[in-house]
Formats: sequence, C-alpha cells, structure tokens
Amino acid sequence: MIRKINVLYIDDEDNNLSSFKASLRKDFRIYTALDAEEGLRMAQQEEFEVVIADQRMPGMTGVEFFEKLVVVNPKPIRILLTGYSDIVSVIDAINRGEVYRFIDKPWNLEQIKNAIFNAAEIYDARKELKVKNDRLQKLHSEMNQFVYSLSHELRGPLMSISGISKLAKMETADPMILEYFEMIDSATLKLDDFIYKMLDFYRSTKIENKIESIDFKLVFDQQMAEYLKKWNMEDVDFSVEITQPFEFYSDEAKIRVILNNLVGNAYKFQKESGSKKIKISITTSPDQAEICVVDNGIGIEEKHQKDVFNLFHRATQRNVGSGLGLYMVKESVEQMNGKVILKSEQGSGTSVEVILPNLANQIQL
Repeated sequence: MIRKINVLYIDDEDNNLSSFKASLRKDFRIYTALDAEEGLRMAQQEEFEVVIADQRMPGMTGVEFFEKLVVVNPKPIRILLTGYSDIVSVIDAINRGEVYRFIDKPWNLEQIKNAIFNAAEIYDARKELKVKNDRLQKLHSEMNQFVYSLSHELRGPLMSISGISKLAKMETADPMILEYFEMIDSATLKLDDFIYKMLDFYRSTKIENKIESIDFKLVFDQQMAEYLKKWNMEDVDFSVEITQPFEFYSDEAKIRVILNNLVGNAYKFQKESGSKKIKISITTSPDQAEICVVDNGIGIEEKHQKDVFNLFHRATQRNVGSGLGLYMVKESVEQMNGKVILKSEQGSGTSVEVILPNLANQIQL
C-alpha cells in the first residue's frame, strides 16, 4: 500500500483552505491551519513531509512563519504561495534556505501536485540520509573500540611470546636452538610493528583531530625511548634540536604518527656501509610548527618522488617498508591543514619538512 504524503497548508482565508483540501485530498493527507501560530503548533505535534504557507497573512507572513518553523521543526520541505508583488521577499527567503520553492497564485492543480510529490521525494531522501549518517556514526564509534581492543588483545600474547623466548635463550647455549629463538623474536617484533602501523593508520585516517597543548620535547623523548628498544642505533649519528618558545596546540596522536614514520624511514633506508646520519629539528612560532627530518641514506629516485605519498607505494626494492609510512604522514598532515615538502637525491639522502598550523583556535571549551 502506497503511503499518503502528509501536507500542512496555512492560509488565513477559509475558502482557500477548503478548496485546497477538496482538490488534493484524494492524493494527499491534507491538514490545514488558519494562522501561522496554529501551523507552528501542528508542526510540533505531527510529522509533515511538506508544509505550504501563503505569504500574505495577518500577524506573520509566510516567510516569517518559515523562519520560525525552521527552529521548531526543520524537517518538512517548505513551499510558499505568493503573488508577483511579493517576489523580493520570496527571493530573500529562498536565498536564506527557508523555502524549497514558491508557487504563484492562483495556483494550478497539476503544478502544486508535482511540487508536493517532488518535495516529498526530497524529504524522504533527507530522512534516509540521516538514518545512514546515524548508522555511520555508530559504526565509527564501534570501529574505534574494536581497533583499540584488537590491538590490546594481539599485543598481550605477543609480549608473552617475546618474554618466554628471552627466558628460553637464557637456558640454552646450543647455537642452533638460539637461532630458532632469534627467528621467533624477529617474527614477533615484525608483527608488533605491524600492529603499531595499523593503529597509526587508523589514527591518521579515521579519527578526528583531538586538539591539546603539545610539549615537543616530552613527545620526542617518549618516542626516542621506543626507538632505542626496537633499533640498534650505535652506528648512527643521531642529532635532535627542539626549539619551542611558543605554546603550540595540535593533535598529539597524529604528531606521533608523523614522527614515527619519518624517523622510521630515515633509519630503515640508511646505506649499508659508510657513515649514517639522521638529523631532526622541531621549531615553533606563534602560528606554526616546523618538523624536519634529514638523513644521508639511499635517497629516492626522482621518478618515484611524486608517488611516495600514495598508499602502498614503495620507492625501493628493499623489503623493509609496508608502503604505508609516507601515506600516513600525508593523511595526518592534511587533516591538520598542514603541508609536507620532500626533497631527495638518490644516493645522497632525503629531507622531509612538515609544516603544521597552530590549532589553538580549534580548542573545544
């Protein structure tokens, strides 16, 4: 059974209301009101897909009625009946978004039928869109919980395996058995790193900015402690210079994603022989922060440089990267309205500069 569209018509002339209802009652479920105040009360109590109002009414014009209706109940699609002399008011109302369309008087039956059907289609589309948006919001919230829960559940057993492996290595001196345990440690380390990558990927692409005060020295010291656990950096000339004379606000999780991937790439793509250098500098000004990571590693061929920020793109045949790192850097930077500048020369090294705006004005009180 096809549902009938609920239509509310407001007009101060009783004859117009009766004529409207008589002409359209077979096609629609018609409700009428003699003044704007009554129309507002009805719009609060009933669900109407379409509300039609005459422009010229005592006490409150049709445009003024729609302005109040938007506050009381913005869902119905609004149609204004008017004469040519009211065209200025109509244009103003349409420009402000209170009116879907206007129909001049005296109205034509087929014209107003088509207008109601079209308006009802828009109402249904908006209603369906809201349902889908609400569903997406729910899925987004559930996905947040799922990702963090999954990472926790996976890392727990991994740490247990790693701990047991370390204890087992203390119990044997057999080189072959020790080699097996080294393979276990290497595999668990790779899997743990992959879990971190997935968390970083989710933070950089799916989660909205959480603005807070950033202490770059504290953030980097914490990250450095993690790097030293994972990497052997004894043969790397590693220098850090942090200058933060101004308070800076941004998303700390995304800044960690940026640092992890830039520093990680600088370490992983070093030359196999010769001196190894990584220089990190972070400087803030009242308006922005500049993060620069420079290395003297293998560099990136010019033909790959425009694509290295694409998902899963690798600029080298070395099997040490996931193709996610620079993509996550770009996503994190773009979500914070910043920019990335990459300079590289094959065989000579790479420089990546990230410029982030101070988001102090976006703090939610």
